[in-house]
Amino acid sequence: MTLAWPWLALAGLGAFHGLNPAMGWLFAVALGLHRQSRRVLLIALVPIALGHALATAAVALAVVTLGLMVDQRLIRLLAGAALLGWALYHQLYGHRHRVRFGMQTGYLGLAAWSFLMATAHGAGLMLIPALMPLCLADTPAASLVSAGVWPVALAAIGVHALAMLLVTGTVALLVHDWLGLEFLRRGWINLDLIWVAALTVTGIVLLLF
Repeated sequence: MTLAWPWLALAGLGAFHGLNPAMGWLFAVALGLHRQSRRVLLIALVPIALGHALATAAVALAVVTLGLMVDQRLIRLLAGAALLGWALYHQLYGHRHRVRFGMQTGYLGLAAWSFLMATAHGAGLMLIPALMPLCLADTPAASLVSAGVWPVALAAIGVHALAMLLVTGTVALLVHDWLGLEFLRRGWINLDLIWVAALTVTGIVLLLF
């Protein structure tokens, strides 16, 4: 179980990101409805997942690189402070800085939009607690060439992105084919508030433990 929890956490976070309409499925549904094509919706999921994976990979690889050079305790403190700061920023200003791309954007633009949205939400920061036990040793490595570190980091990003893609695709198809967008007005929960709470709790855990 000790070895399994980081992978389960990565998959769970990916599933949560996929559930959040701000991370992509709402855009995919709107694009599919606008062009009256289910195929367009399915294709749109690929650049959405790719952009999200690139955003999380940028943070993950930076953390792993830094973690191979300095003490893990410092990484935990920096990551915890960053998560708390991001939670505060997202709560105060996140709703004012929505990334806007038109429905006529191409797939490259959709990948760029997904990258910016994941970055703005601090999606990569949330992977740090799961990445540290997988990729970083108890003591700093002498060089960046550490056996198994980079393949494991890439595998972690892949697990997260795959979980995000599966949930995004499932929700997008359900909404497009059966539910419609009206249900968002009737009963959709505030996932942004849950995300801020998750950022805050994770930041506190990293600082205290």
